[in-house]
Parts: sequence; C-alpha cells; structure tokens
Amino acid sequence: MTQHQPSATPDAPLVRSSVDRAIATITLDSPRNRNALSARLRSELSKALSDAMADDEVRAIVLTGNGPVFCAGADLKEIAAALAGEPVEPAPELPEIFERIMGGPKPVVAVLNGAARAGGIGLVAAADIALAPKSTTFAFTEVRIGVVPAIISVPVSARVHSRQLSRYFLTGEMFDAVAAAEAGLITEAVPDREMQDTIDSILRGLRGAAPRALSRTKELVGELNGGAQAAPVRRGEAFAQMGELSAEFFAGEDAAEGRAAFFEKRPPHWAR
Repeated sequence: MTQHQPSATPDAPLVRSSVDRAIATITLDSPRNRNALSARLRSELSKALSDAMADDEVRAIVLTGNGPVFCAGADLKEIAAALAGEPVEPAPELPEIFERIMGGPKPVVAVLNGAARAGGIGLVAAADIALAPKSTTFAFTEVRIGVVPAIISVPVSARVHSRQLSRYFLTGEMFDAVAAAEAGLITEAVPDREMQDTIDSILRGLRGAAPRALSRTKELVGELNGGAQAAPVRRGEAFAQMGELSAEFFAGEDAAEGRAAFFEKRPPHWAR
C-alpha cells in the first residue's frame, strides 16, 4: 500500500477511508505515535468499520496503516493519564472494534505496511485475511511492560498454534513475518517487492464474489474454525472476562514501572 506523509495539523483525521470498485480501504493515519490505539483513533476506526460494513457498495474491507508501523498497540501515555485521573474522551474499547471485524458481514483484509505490536496484532488476528511484507516484525510486548495480553488473546488464540502462542506471549520476543505465517497469525509473508501484486490478486477474488455468498462464506469459515472465532456470544463473554484481567494489570505497580521504563528508555527493575 502507498505510504503518505504525516498529517500536518493536530486535528486532522487519524483514520482515513476510501472506496474503489467495491473495496473500502481504511487507513490508520497517526504515524507520529506509530498508529497507537488512542481513544480518538479507536473512535474513528470503529466508525469507519461500521460505515463500511453498512455500505451496500462495499464488498470487502482493506485495513492498513500510514508510516513505517502498522500499529504499536495501546497508547501508553493516554493510559497513564487516565490512571492519574486526567480526562480521556470516551471511545469504543478494543473488544467492540474486534467484534466489528470478526462479526461483521464483510471480509476484512489486513495489509500490513510495517511492524505490529501488542494490540496492533489483535487487529491482524481479527481480520479474515492478513498479508505482511517479509520485512515486517511482530511482538507481544505486554509481559515486558508488566501487563497481560488479555483482550487480544481472544482473536489471537483463534489463529495462532498453541506452542507458538505460548512462546510469543510468554517471552515477548520479536518474530518475523515468516514465523508469523508459520504460526497461523498471518495468511502470507510476501516478498516486499511482490506485495502489491499479491494484494491485487486477493482483491480480484473478492471483487469477483457474489456479495451475499461472500458474506455467508465468511460466517461459514468462522463456524468451521470453531472456538472464539465462531461464536459471538462466547466472544462477548471472553472479551468481558479478559477486559477485567487487562484492567487489573494495567492499574498495577508492575505496569506503572513498565510504562516508566518504556518512556525513560531503560530496563524495568525486574529485568536481569
């Protein structure tokens, strides 16, 4: 996907949408903070997804990003401010956004433009198809800042094989796109120079599908996959439970130390 320059004004949209020949492209456009999932970005992303899902002219959705990073995950500065009692604008939380992707009637193709971390990987896992250049890197960094990858575990566990899930969740280590494809997190790790051709091939297939059949087939794939990917009720229960776990750890002492270490660019006190 074409990368463009960061928006010049602070009140510019953080999410941009366009439609071309039945494909809606939704672009995370907050490169100044690596497309972190701030309240405003979540609000704009949720609306863009809802609008595209409701648009009769849209057959499928591409979710991508602007800049060198697809999505860095949670906005740690905003979380720290909220925990300190500062006002943060109300916004949809990640479970609602994941459910719009996973439970929506139209296929979503995640087209990574760069690295994905933590909550950003949740967006990748929620998508029906995910393509990443081979140069892309991934990491579940939660444990390294004193929190738990709780909410994203719902879509991620429906994709990633159990052994790799244990390794990457527990270590927080970085892994590449080839490893991500082998683990089931993404559909394909694509040579960088072949990325546009691969995207075009996927979109040709989606444009050639009958809309009602395409929507029902997305639902069917979820049913065949089983687990949290298939059942909206079970997903809702899982998201609620994982939301409580996430909030508990984000409000804890380890998370405060993890955020401080991150901002101060030093190891946390527990590192050896």
